[in-house]
Amino acid sequence: MKSLLILHNAPYGDERCYNALRLSLALLKADPETEVTIFLMADAVAAAKANQSTPEGYYNIERMLKRVLAGKGKVLLCGTCMDARGLRDNELLQGAQRSTMDELAQQTANSDRALVF
Repeated sequence: MKSLLILHNAPYGDERCYNALRLSLALLKADPETEVTIFLMADAVAAAKANQSTPEGYYNIERMLKRVLAGKGKVLLCGTCMDARGLRDNELLQGAQRSTMDELAQQTANSDRALVF
């Protein structure tokens, strides 16, 4: 099963990114053959910024994305959204990749399900 999760909101401030990543991790845990792709758009591109520091006891989106990548998931970022926010490729966590709207369209067409957060 191929799952695509499209995230729009900033990584902190509400819990949409957090809940999307919780679901992604649960999908990977339930079936190791599952393919999960996370596509970050708009303010969600900040979720893939490396070296995030959060208060003790608070969730850390970077660590959650690393767990998705360790589970053989993909983390793609809208390049246009990155540029608009001044986020450079060398600021991303290892394994996250700049992407395009064309690749999002291809991922959507090839997925069994697409969820938007």
